[in-house]
Amino acid sequence: MPTSPKLIQGLADAMRHLGLRQRVIAENIANGDTPGYKARTVDAPDFGSLVGVASGARTVVRPTVSVTSGMAALGAQQPRGANGVRLDSKVTETKPDGNNVTLEDQLLALGQAQADYAAMTSIYRKQMGLLRTAIGRGSP
Repeated sequence: MPTSPKLIQGLADAMRHLGLRQRVIAENIANGDTPGYKARTVDAPDFGSLVGVASGARTVVRPTVSVTSGMAALGAQQPRGANGVRLDSKVTETKPDGNNVTLEDQLLALGQAQADYAAMTSIYRKQMGLLRTAIGRGSP
């Protein structure tokens, strides 16, 4: 079964992450006037699996945290969902109704996600061009 190069896998993972990030930002904007709504964000993906020693035996891995019963008794909550969506801790203001979505912050985040997506698309396009050239189907 053929597998794609790790660079292509990493680019695909990054683009999926950016798509999820755009969706979460859109949900935040849509709920900007919903009383009590808390802004959400998406954790950056862990690309540690792409980094390894030459033998491939070791990889760099992001540590994971699970909430113990003692932590839960103090009010800690398990992070929401396996996809990395969590409440945004970097909010600039909270409205009297409890909503902490700031349109300016969301638009800045959306612009950054768009720029990151454009960069990933460009890298992907160049990588595909190099692969086509390597197999003799592209122009040098």
